[in-house]
Amino acid sequence: MPDQSVPAPRPLDGVRVVDLSRVVSGPFCTQQLGDMGADVIKIEEPGRGDESRAFGPPFLGGESPYYLSVNRSKRSCTLNLKSDAGKAILWRLLEGADVLIENFRPGAMARLGFDYEAVAARHPRLVYCSISGFGDSGPDAVRPGYDLILQGESGLMDLTGEADRPPTRIGIPIGDLTAGMMAAQGITLALFARYTTDRGQHVKIAMLDAVASLLTYNAGNYFASGESPSRRGNDHPSVAPYQTLRAKDGWLNLAIANDSLWRRYCDAIERPDLRDDPRFAAAPDRVKHREILMSVIVQLTATRTVQEWLDLLGAAGVPCGRIRTVAEVCTNPQLVDRGKVVDRPHPTADTVRMIGLPIELSDTPGRIENAPPLLGQHTDEVLTAAGYSDDEIRGFRDDAVV
Repeated sequence: MPDQSVPAPRPLDGVRVVDLSRVVSGPFCTQQLGDMGADVIKIEEPGRGDESRAFGPPFLGGESPYYLSVNRSKRSCTLNLKSDAGKAILWRLLEGADVLIENFRPGAMARLGFDYEAVAARHPRLVYCSISGFGDSGPDAVRPGYDLILQGESGLMDLTGEADRPPTRIGIPIGDLTAGMMAAQGITLALFARYTTDRGQHVKIAMLDAVASLLTYNAGNYFASGESPSRRGNDHPSVAPYQTLRAKDGWLNLAIANDSLWRRYCDAIERPDLRDDPRFAAAPDRVKHREILMSVIVQLTATRTVQEWLDLLGAAGVPCGRIRTVAEVCTNPQLVDRGKVVDRPHPTADTVRMIGLPIELSDTPGRIENAPPLLGQHTDEVLTAAGYSDDEIRGFRDDAVV
């Protein structure tokens, strides 16, 4: 029987990541790698650190919750990469690394002397990941990649919002987060490929590419019809009813995605007339006669409370759900009881509460061991492990190298 006192191995145990990224996309990627066991060394500018450390208010024990949300499971080491000594230290850190990740604008790493070609020449087994806004080629390569800009350029904002209202930004930095998730996937794939090739490779993630890939059926509909989809609010273009509805005391979502669910819904609300109406018999018919159908359902939904609808439709197996606030999600027993909201001690913020790991592995589960680090919290530890003496480290501090 396995020793329960010994933590299970994690899938990326033994992988070391040198993380030059900042703000959201890269840090979100490396947080996922760190949760899964990678030793992530976050390289930060002395005295300033990751720009997101200043994002606020609010602040928690002097730390930005924005920064805290994407930087757990890492060690922070300050390093002045504009200095020759700082560059020499980075080269030494890369000697024991498996992954380097950066999200500077294309060309910045080359100016520092650490572009992919230079690094791969000295460390051919290292996986090198670059995240940018628009990629490193094409007419837009030099443009800065901010999430808001990419939400517009990718078509997402033109699809988001009511038809008669302005385009709307999605309420999370979906461009940054999608790029971060795909970077984690790309790095993991490259590490897996290294078992066969014994070589690293350049993983490139452009935010525009990443977000455009989410268009899926919207792009497919355009390619098929030549017509660009437009904003529809909460209406689904190909399914009805599949949208947000107002109940007596709040809002809920109703998702009737096939004919079987439609019949269950009609039976639950005791409306055989709707079930048997040929205008609503099949999914394409309901879409064709959406306005007539929804005029009835809107009025009907307003007659009961959200909870009454959840109880009635839930018992019938009809998909529905309330519109929760962020506060309600963060305290939802469905997440809390399953360990998806976690607390970790922090040197200045006392306790940091975070949303936990979404990926569950039965034999090699990830885990959150450490809260996000203070700026430079692990500099001495990292440099000592790299072979520098105490006198050398003091000298680096005196010279503002770290």
